[in-house]
Amino acid sequence: MGEMTAVNEKDNKIDFDCTSYYINRELSWLAFNRRVLEEAEDENNPILERLKFLAITSSNLDEFFMVRVGSMKDQEKHGITTPENKAGMTPRQQLTAISHEAHKMVETQYKLLYQKLIPELASHGISFVKPEELTEEQHTFLRTYFYDRIYPVLTPMAVDASRPFPMLLNKSVNLAVMLESEKDEKGKVLFAVVQVPSVLQRYIQLPSPEGTAQFILLEDVICYYVDFLFKGNQILSVKPFRITRNADLTLDEEGAEDLLEEVQKELKKRRWGAAVRLEITSDMEPYMKSILQESLEIETSDIYEVSGPLDLTFLMKFYSLPGYSDLRYQSLPPQPPADFIGESNIFEAIAHRDILVHHPYESFDPVVHFVQQAAEDPSVLAIKQTLYRVSGDSPIVGALAKAAENGKQVTVLVELKARFDEENNIVWAKKLEKAGCHVIYGLVGLKTHCKITLVVRQEGQKLIRYVHLGTGNYNDSTARLYTDLGMFTCSEPFGIDASYIFNHLSGYSKPPKWKKIEAAPNGLRNKILRLIDNEIAKSTPDNPGRIILKMNALTDKKLIKALFKASVAGVQIDMIIRGICCLRPGIPGVSENIRVYSIVDRFLEHSRIFYFQNGGEEQVYLSSADWMTRNMERRVEIMFPIEVPSLKERVKEILRVLLQDNVKARELNFQGVYTRVQQKEGEKRMHSQLYLHNLAVKNAKKIQQTPYMKQLKPKTHVEEV
Repeated sequence: MGEMTAVNEKDNKIDFDCTSYYINRELSWLAFNRRVLEEAEDENNPILERLKFLAITSSNLDEFFMVRVGSMKDQEKHGITTPENKAGMTPRQQLTAISHEAHKMVETQYKLLYQKLIPELASHGISFVKPEELTEEQHTFLRTYFYDRIYPVLTPMAVDASRPFPMLLNKSVNLAVMLESEKDEKGKVLFAVVQVPSVLQRYIQLPSPEGTAQFILLEDVICYYVDFLFKGNQILSVKPFRITRNADLTLDEEGAEDLLEEVQKELKKRRWGAAVRLEITSDMEPYMKSILQESLEIETSDIYEVSGPLDLTFLMKFYSLPGYSDLRYQSLPPQPPADFIGESNIFEAIAHRDILVHHPYESFDPVVHFVQQAAEDPSVLAIKQTLYRVSGDSPIVGALAKAAENGKQVTVLVELKARFDEENNIVWAKKLEKAGCHVIYGLVGLKTHCKITLVVRQEGQKLIRYVHLGTGNYNDSTARLYTDLGMFTCSEPFGIDASYIFNHLSGYSKPPKWKKIEAAPNGLRNKILRLIDNEIAKSTPDNPGRIILKMNALTDKKLIKALFKASVAGVQIDMIIRGICCLRPGIPGVSENIRVYSIVDRFLEHSRIFYFQNGGEEQVYLSSADWMTRNMERRVEIMFPIEVPSLKERVKEILRVLLQDNVKARELNFQGVYTRVQQKEGEKRMHSQLYLHNLAVKNAKKIQQTPYMKQLKPKTHVEEV
């Protein structure tokens, strides 16, 4: 391992630019998705949960190809051969490595499905059948089902000299059909395409013996009856295929007169971008495969041949199969937040002290209630909020609209460029404008990713600013699935900073000198670098510095180099990074004092927490930002301190628990490989997410009868996650 340390002989200093110190971003992402797939392989997880993780793996791959692979294909198309600035790989080298790893991953997916998951489903009486396995009763049922509910929706599309290959929808499953006419031009092979309608459910439940549940896939039914679409022709072969298109938006924000209009225009293009992946079944005829490859202009390395159903994301819906709760995780419903003990009014509660909420262990209801109460409270004069991703039926959006209708000054920044939520956000933006809200669509060249709500309230002769700052989106649905932290405060410095943020977003004001927070793109990276340098300065051999970082991704080279420098200085660094990590830990003389862990479990680890020992005067920060270059340079982000000692201790406890996880944690080694953290002899079993849920339950038992908590009973059924 010693040879990995590169030394600049001229000044005898370590060359932190050495490409062997870094892991390529795309390969690191694939390693993350492999960890998700490991949860599908884990026999300790219930069978339907394993299917769900398999679906998540497939969904993740779809987005990866649409965005990351699509972007690199564009780079190559434009003749870019420059290596990326960390691991030093060119676009072509990355595409080659991605293809190799992705093909291995897909092979593992289908091997797992057929060798493990389908047999286990069968042991519980759940099975998928093929047309040739149908009973007479099932045949009768399916024939009627096809004619009544499938056939009217289908559209056969011939491909010939006068009818070119159709422009097929991104991620749609289609059938390639080879046939020959029984009358004219006998012997000539014809080609056609039939799209499997996405408006219909992918699986159909069949009549089956009591105690069993049998299903057939929609495409198998269409294949079986496909001759009814091509009467007068003989069907030679019919096979499913699926294409993934480049969906990376390229906005000309500087030249756009209307950003909303520009986003809407680009969204239409997304469905029809160039094909970047072709999925086919392994039994497809070479002739049929060649037609698809030529028509879609796709490389052989971008063709994925699989042995089973295409598009395993349908298993996400199958996961919710009624009547099989014993085959899913036991529900862990969110608990009433501990910091609202004894309070009857949310503004009074915040006035007493800063309040921390930890989702999904604690309910998201106080965040919703904060906006709802502000909308109805006659003392509230103004509400300002940033929205990045919101749920399909967002109570927060409803409350903001209600506040405007009640005559309050409501300003909402809706980020139109939130990837794959653009259409949803456009709908909300228009609804809010119609209600009388002042809607801002973000800043040119930047995504507004910070999570902040400001409520201005008249109290006597004074205006008091109440603020909520968070690490996650204002989304009541994902708040039941993502781990995030939020803080309520009416501290004047935070209120002043909140006003600065919104004035900066809505007007032309320059970034101010912040009182408490720090913001990107102006200042956040420098603030973090100062915190790391400070830790180095205060670190001694007898009392080494300590940094603990929790985030979703680490890719920014300047910050990675600062962490290398801290490691060389003896600072002990622990990082809990769910997804991409471009830093290679454990390199002697460079990163030997850095440990990197990843936790993949039922909840998606989303919170960003940064701890610095600071010579004993500990500093704890929460943030909306991961340590990625895009977050530091191309997004509006915030980082804010937790200063109240009791809240600081709560956040430190969360970090302590996560670092002790020996059930769902994996550790990254210097080779770039993640291995599960093993329970040591005599060590207690620590399943961090289960522990934190039980802690929330324990705290909630103390406060179930308080007046405020009665108001905060969830208004909707809490779904199992």
